[in-house]
Amino acid sequence: MDVDLQYEKNLVINNREFRYKGIFRADELFHVINNALEDRGYTKREKKTEELVTDAGRRSYIELRPFKEKTNYLIQMIKIKILLDHVTETTEEVKGIRKKFQQGDVEIVFDAWMLTEYQHRWGMKPVAFFLKGWINKYLYTWPIESGAKNELVEDTAYVVSAIRNLFSSYKIETGKYVPESEIRKEMEGEIEREIREGAE
Repeated sequence: MDVDLQYEKNLVINNREFRYKGIFRADELFHVINNALEDRGYTKREKKTEELVTDAGRRSYIELRPFKEKTNYLIQMIKIKILLDHVTETTEEVKGIRKKFQQGDVEIVFDAWMLTEYQHRWGMKPVAFFLKGWINKYLYTWPIESGAKNELVEDTAYVVSAIRNLFSSYKIETGKYVPESEIRKEMEGEIEREIREGAE
């Protein structure tokens, strides 16, 4: 899939941030993200990877752009920007066993996009294309399009909750684990509030 200029891009979730500081395993993080995306039917795609080693530790930047084609003219895309900063290797004791971890700062930013391309669907002329967009925005939203927006929000919340669960599992000393269902419900509520506020 090439996200080029012919697609109309509708930003559904803007700059949803997740931050964490402490021990983690980078391989587990990417495994959890990949599994969550596969569960929701996304095709994985890596856009960019950069790594820099400094005195303060390793700094890695990874940008993922997984997508799901709903129809020939409607695509859902989640942009995931992952920054691992000041990363150093460390060893921790877990249930009496010494295990290797990374330690540092993790920042993950999510954007979710609806990409539509009606022009080839109907072979529309510019006036028809404009009217279709105006009707879709202000008068009537076709069922597959309105459902796809909610599905994209749920998919993003699912990935975020999987990541939160993983990082919660590293808080061994507290023993506080938040069930995935609660995280997903909280995340969906926050996103729906943002969507309502943005529409006003």
